[in-house]
Amino acid sequence: MARIADHATVFVVDDDPSVRKGLARLMKSAGYTVETFASAREFLDKEQHQSGPSCVVLDVRLPGLSGLDLQQELKRYAFAPSVIFITGHGDVPTSVRAMKDGAVDFLTKPVNDRDLLRAVEQAVVRNAESRTRQSELLELQRRADTLTSREREVMALVVRGFLNKQVAVVLGTVEKTIKVHRARVIEKMQVESLAELVRAAEKLGMFSRQPDSRTVRPNAST
Repeated sequence: MARIADHATVFVVDDDPSVRKGLARLMKSAGYTVETFASAREFLDKEQHQSGPSCVVLDVRLPGLSGLDLQQELKRYAFAPSVIFITGHGDVPTSVRAMKDGAVDFLTKPVNDRDLLRAVEQAVVRNAESRTRQSELLELQRRADTLTSREREVMALVVRGFLNKQVAVVLGTVEKTIKVHRARVIEKMQVESLAELVRAAEKLGMFSRQPDSRTVRPNAST
C-alpha cells in the first residue's frame, strides 16, 4: 500500500529563506512534494491544482497578509490544504484562534522535526479524508441538480418518510404520478434503495430545510 506522503504536497510559507530551505529539506526527506513561498500573497497568486492531499506549513507573522489572514482566505476553496502554524511569536489567544478556525497544529520555533512531521502526517491524512467527502458531496450535488422542481419536492417528502399516496395529497396529484417521479429520482440520484436516498439527502443538508407547509404527518393512516 502506497504511503500518503508519496502523493501529498506540503506548501511552506515563511519569509525567512533559511527556514523555507530547512523545512523543504525535511519534508522532502519524508517523501513529500514541497513548494515554498515567501509570503501569503505569493502563495495565493499561484493557482494550485493539486490532485492529492496537501497541507500548508506557515508562519503567523508574514509580510502583508498574516498567516491567520491566509487561513481565512483558504476557507473559500473547496479543496483547501490543511493548515499547520509554526511561529516564534506565538501567544495563547493567537493559537486558540488558529485552532478554532481549523488548524491541525500550532508549533513554536525552533520546531522539533519529529513533532512537525507527525503534525504534517496528521494534516495530510485529514486533508485526504476531507477531499474525499467534498468530492462525494459535489457529485451528489451534481446529481441533485439534474432533478426537476417537482422531483425535488417528491424527494424531500419521500426521504422524510411520506408514502406515495401522502406525497400525492401534499402535491395535489395522483399516486401513479408520484410513483413515476419517485422512480426518476432514484434513477437520477443513482441510488438503489430508499436508505441510500436518505443518506444522500442527509449529506445534501435536506433535513435542515423546513418541509412544505402543506405536508401531512408521514406514515399516518388516511
